[in-house]
Amino acid sequence: MNNHSEAFVAFDTSKLRSAVAIAEGGRAGEIRFLGEIENTAVATAKLVKKLAAKYRRLTFCYEAGPTGYGLYRQITKLEHECIVVAPSLIPKKPGDRVKTNRRDALSLAKLLRAGELTAVWVPDRHHEAMRDLSRARETAVMELRRKRQQVSAFLLRLGLHYPEKTTWTKAHMNWLTSQQFDYAEQRLVFEEMLLAVRQAQERLERLEQAIRNAVPDWSLAEVVTGLMAMRGLDLISAATFMAEIGDLSRFQNPSDLMGYLGLVPSEDSTGDTIKRGPITKTGNRRARRTLVECSWSYQYPARVGRAKQTKVDAVPRGVREIAWKAQCRLCGRYRALIRRGKLKTVAVTAVARELAGFIWAVSREITTARAATR
Repeated sequence: MNNHSEAFVAFDTSKLRSAVAIAEGGRAGEIRFLGEIENTAVATAKLVKKLAAKYRRLTFCYEAGPTGYGLYRQITKLEHECIVVAPSLIPKKPGDRVKTNRRDALSLAKLLRAGELTAVWVPDRHHEAMRDLSRARETAVMELRRKRQQVSAFLLRLGLHYPEKTTWTKAHMNWLTSQQFDYAEQRLVFEEMLLAVRQAQERLERLEQAIRNAVPDWSLAEVVTGLMAMRGLDLISAATFMAEIGDLSRFQNPSDLMGYLGLVPSEDSTGDTIKRGPITKTGNRRARRTLVECSWSYQYPARVGRAKQTKVDAVPRGVREIAWKAQCRLCGRYRALIRRGKLKTVAVTAVARELAGFIWAVSREITTARAATR
């Protein structure tokens, strides 16, 4: 057995190969580069077995990225500790302008030993599949928006524009099909564009139906149902938010969730001077955007519509009380900010920050109720 009973191992992963560095325990422990290995399960298992024979305790890490969580799952299955590091929170020296796989691996190993790395939450395989499904829907939404914009731009170039404000309604589609063109080539281009719009719409509908079918078998199905009782959140938006955030119980308080979403003000203070700026926009941008989009509904007075009432009745009493409290609080908050002269976008962002707190409260209420019934 080596004199050092503990070691910290870092991978700088890529598609084909991974650079590996190790830092032995203790402040004076040696830090060295082990070389590169193939990014395969066999090569990784061989390396872990070799290191486990030399050190009593091993801790592994690598940056979150396109290689996914396969390496994490393999190492934890071999009964070793592993963390997936948040790339945006890795400490970096401003003057360090040289970046190589070797240097990155050595730096990760050193920071891992010092405890300076922040781990991301790793979802299970089913949760990761739900996240893939929700992101596929997001891609379909962007594609549909792009196809529609192409149709509008084509018509505008020909001097044709829809006179009403709301587009892509049934009346708008009737207006589109009634358009006349001087040349057959333009008619062909227009029909192909409309076909692309219909195909994108059908794809979006298929993915949304797949989300509806998948939610009941998901471990977070109860939380999604509870969030649907809140204003602005339906099944798709609630499932998208939870797929991106995951288990909310890992946040000790609402402020942690707000900070994770990047909805708290940035700050650059020194001495007696306090200077706060726009929101930090850190963390998961998809979850933040979903939350801000849902927050626009709080610009209207608090009420429970006929369609929302069925969703409210489907949740426990504690969740219903939180949802109504959120409506009263956030609607009043939006109007108060507007009266103070704030821009609508600023007011909605502030509402989104507080909405995150109510979402955290709903999740805790459901978790507590579930534990009480066991």
